[in-house]
Amino acid sequence: MSNMTGLPYRQESYFELQMTSRRKLDYRILVAAPMDEPPPNGYAVIYALDGDALFQTLAEAVKLQTRKPKGFDPIVVIGIGYPSREPFDMDRRCRDFTMPVNEASLPSRSIGKPWPTSGHADDFLDFIEQELKPAIAKEWPINAGKQAIVGHSLGGLFTLHALFARPHLFTHYVAGSPSVWWGENEILKELDMFKETWKGEYPLNLLLTIGAEELPDMLDGAEQVFERMKDLAASDIHTNYVKFAEEEHVSVLPAMLSRLPRFLNS
Repeated sequence: MSNMTGLPYRQESYFELQMTSRRKLDYRILVAAPMDEPPPNGYAVIYALDGDALFQTLAEAVKLQTRKPKGFDPIVVIGIGYPSREPFDMDRRCRDFTMPVNEASLPSRSIGKPWPTSGHADDFLDFIEQELKPAIAKEWPINAGKQAIVGHSLGGLFTLHALFARPHLFTHYVAGSPSVWWGENEILKELDMFKETWKGEYPLNLLLTIGAEELPDMLDGAEQVFERMKDLAASDIHTNYVKFAEEEHVSVLPAMLSRLPRFLNS
């Protein structure tokens, strides 16, 4: 049974929760709750992977862009972080964000070490769907029509996997600099299978971003995803592809995150 502790119902500043999943994995859940009352349909919500890297920048962007009288409606920001407090905890993100593939299909790591445990993306999806989202919805009224997930790099890979494996979980998916190369482009195989089975039951939105100065294989991967997603617009999946000039793999993050309030309201 999952366990969430330290959750006060309050609408001020940022705070942190501790949550242990049913699989006995610990998470630090970072929350930025709006100070404004919820709209009639509830708050929009953004779930950010790699919470220690993305949460604060995203929360500040949301705070500035939801200021009244001209701002967007209030948004709850949820960051999913780890006990290590590392911006990018490679062991945990490799486990949580990746699909199972043959390790022989993975490139050698530059640090000369083997890859950490990987391939548990569906377990992590279970945690988000069955434990985290219900816990958040219990504390704040959430608008079912405005729910987003954002991830970067391996997190961007996971965001695409979430879209193709469980499209009902969110209405808006944000894949920043996705690691399409994982398992010799395994995500492209998932995309092709998804296209064969998607019936267009409800509208979905994908924001795909990349820095123009990223490595050629990263740029090529993002381009391939975009090209294959284009024709899904006829089936009510709308893809917005943004290549940020003069940005590389890490510097692109603030630019990407600043787009999210507007994207969630598209």
